Amino acid sequence: QVQLVESGGGLVRAGGSLRLSCTASGRTFSTYNMGWFRQAPGKEREFVGSLTWSVRSPYYADSVKGRFTISGDKAKNTMYLEMMNLKPEDTAVYYCAARVSAFGSYDYWGQGTQVTVSS
Repeated sequence: QVQLVESGGGLVRAGGSLRLSCTASGRTFSTYNMGWFRQAPGKEREFVGSLTWSVRSPYYADSVKGRFTISGDKAKNTMYLEMMNLKPEDTAVYYCAARVSAFGSYDYWGQGTQVTVSS
């Protein structure tokens, strides 16, 4: 089992920045890829981006490309999501997820952290 804990959410004004962290514990050696998702009120969960540890090259959704940056520290079992130039439409609960395989669905999820961007 892998446990994921997100932190760093909060309230920020439009144009501001936030940095989210996701720390994994448990069988962390089994994680192949970690991802960030978000879910706004009344909307479906949306993929934000992901990081494959062996490649270290993040992948982003078009909606955040150029504004969000994913990085990771495998030694700390922590993945980061640096969010810049935030917009009100970025308001959502942000979730961290991990999977043990190269493809397919994510196996483990964090509890989420709220990000609210005011206009």
